[in-house]
Amino acid sequence: MSPADTSALAAVAGLLACPECALELEPRDRVLRCGHGHSFDIAKQGYVSLLTGASTKMTGDTAAMLDARAAFQGGGHFAPIAAATAEAVGPDEHASGTVLEVGAGTGYYLAGALDAAPSTRGIALDVAKPAAKRCARAHPRAASVLADAWRGLPVRDGTLRAVLSVFAPRNPAEVARVLVEDGRFVVATPTERHLRELIGPLGMVTVDPDKDRRLDTAMSGHFTAVDRVLVEYPMKLTRTDVANVVGMGPSAHHAATEDPRIAALPDTTEVTASVLVSTYLKTHRGESYGR
Repeated sequence: MSPADTSALAAVAGLLACPECALELEPRDRVLRCGHGHSFDIAKQGYVSLLTGASTKMTGDTAAMLDARAAFQGGGHFAPIAAATAEAVGPDEHASGTVLEVGAGTGYYLAGALDAAPSTRGIALDVAKPAAKRCARAHPRAASVLADAWRGLPVRDGTLRAVLSVFAPRNPAEVARVLVEDGRFVVATPTERHLRELIGPLGMVTVDPDKDRRLDTAMSGHFTAVDRVLVEYPMKLTRTDVANVVGMGPSAHHAATEDPRIAALPDTTEVTASVLVSTYLKTHRGESYGR
């Protein structure tokens, strides 16, 4: 297999921070290197790992979960959610604008945001190696970085115009640190009605009814909510679609490989998609971590 193109990483390397010393990274052949000599090889699949130290405690998506997610997203079932998040991120008013997606998975939502903003560059960040491999080919302008957001984003202070989080964990203090002063944080979260027709029959993980309040509490002090859009619509899903939607999310850790409950469903099941897309503006400069 020939090495993947590294131009997307090279284009955003100056925004990335060395996880060892926080200095700016520079591209050199298939390596990113800082001024102190710390270097990070770019994998043949096109991503760079900025994970350092002890093993992360975060549980990333498995390759099987990502396969299921890619298949479901490829069917267009979540296209309205992707369109809403891209609209919330907005067009790029600056030629050098960059958007980062935290917990990018397949890179589907970041790719949608980049398609809607032709002058924007993207960084897909995920803690799972299978996700980093996928994200490296998600979009020509998307750079793929393997990192743990809870240890700190390997990004320099005040360099990104937007950060996107779709069904993914968040680290508000770190997001505030890396955004420009008028930067946007776009967060998509499921409502209690999301996939409700499947949750009971298939024993899927339920949505915490207090999720929205907890989200606002976590954002307090770093961000101010400026917009909320409810994206809710019916989806007609085949049994294969249902198997994919179960297999791509947190319920995959509890589901059997062949679930007889899915086989018992009708040929097509109408299922509700219900997601809240919230847009936050940075309220003040977050605490600096020296990057």
